[in-house]
Amino acid sequence: MLRMELETMRPNPVWDADSYGEAIAIFESWADDIVVKVWGGDWCKDCRSQLPDFGAAMEAAGVEAVEHYPVEKAGDGSKVGPEIDAYGIELIPTVIVEDAESGEELARFVEDADEPIAVHLAEQLDA
Repeated sequence: MLRMELETMRPNPVWDADSYGEAIAIFESWADDIVVKVWGGDWCKDCRSQLPDFGAAMEAAGVEAVEHYPVEKAGDGSKVGPEIDAYGIELIPTVIVEDAESGEELARFVEDADEPIAVHLAEQLDA
């Protein structure tokens, strides 16, 4: 199987895990039971600014099941990439957390929020 990588998911080396201890702890408690699916584009400004910190958070929490879905922009501005239609991806970055066994969606982040991606998703997982 071809493994696609998003450069923007390379962990930010100066990201401060201590500042996000609660979110990291939540992801640590779920680490073996989830699959994290990330749609983004290395060309996308929002992805370049948000995904390196999210990559660092997943690394700090020991979440190994992180799948990358690179997205391109078509001539008409629409998004093109793997599983876009199946998951209803319209904006990027989009990050979906699924139960590893059932495939049930547990949490979703779309494009932007008032808090970092890891915090946004951890709040949904902890609800």
